[in-house]
Amino acid sequence: MRTFLRAHWKALVAIAILVVLALFTVTPGAAVSQPSLALRLRSHVTAIASTEHNTATPVQLEAAARYIEDVLQDEGYAIRRQEYKAGGQKVRNIEVSVANVDAGKKPARIFIVGAHYDSAPGAPGILADSPNDNGSGTAAVLELARLLKNMRPSQGTEVKFVFFVNEEPPWLSGELRGEEMGSMQHARKLHAEGQKVEGALVLETIGWYSQRRHSQQLPPGMEGRYPDTGNFIAFVGTLESSRLVQDALSAFRAASDFPAHGLAAPAYVQGVTFSDHASYNRFGYPAIMITDTAFMRYPYYHTAEDTPDKVDYDSTARVVQGLARTITALAAGAQG
Repeated sequence: MRTFLRAHWKALVAIAILVVLALFTVTPGAAVSQPSLALRLRSHVTAIASTEHNTATPVQLEAAARYIEDVLQDEGYAIRRQEYKAGGQKVRNIEVSVANVDAGKKPARIFIVGAHYDSAPGAPGILADSPNDNGSGTAAVLELARLLKNMRPSQGTEVKFVFFVNEEPPWLSGELRGEEMGSMQHARKLHAEGQKVEGALVLETIGWYSQRRHSQQLPPGMEGRYPDTGNFIAFVGTLESSRLVQDALSAFRAASDFPAHGLAAPAYVQGVTFSDHASYNRFGYPAIMITDTAFMRYPYYHTAEDTPDKVDYDSTARVVQGLARTITALAAGAQG
């Protein structure tokens, strides 16, 4: 029993949080209400991202991976692991999917909805939390998988929900040049198998919004082209992925009134390639980052002050609802 509790304590804590939060919404004599999307997002972020979890803290990284797998299995998904060695450790991506593909056939098109679940390394003696970067993105993909598990894409289409390891330093940059990033391993495998990726939508730091003027910084040269109030979600990609930026942004705006803007720019523009979507670009796949713009808005980026209370769960829930409809539209509209 002690072994079980140690292995699954985060999942048990999250379940307890959901139960307690649900009870607060109950009226006497009424059935127990289901936790709202915002409360579910909060429980995931708290369970996954309250402590540093990366290859420097392998026990915590494994706990985060196990939590993700437990939540997905509870939703009825069959878990697929992509295991590989990085820095002498065994690490893994986690994947589930919804597909409308004939048995024995290769998908005619694949959409990827992903987020990295590792956290940034802390300074010596300081553990770096990661509720916004990227607990918010991980929680959102978990909820998108739940919301869309009964979705029926167009014939021949598969939607993969993928949780990447090793996005943060030292894996994103440096001598390895991203080779041991989870997304790079995932994209390379798809390319080696000759799979057709119609689009990869990567959720990266999506939980901070402000109504204060001048709360939004912009890349050099972009001043005046976008709002200076950080209350919007951004769809960002390179010029090669401009069609996907346009299609996803249009679908989101048709489905949600949450403020949204798009940017398709050369890869050298600051921030345009700063996440897992760049791995898919490397293999010629259209890919975009969906983000609150991270360090250009979030004052606690990569600090110990990135704590669960900083995330705006109500706004994040609105973004997730809009993305669920966006993904449904993209997957239903894809034609062979």
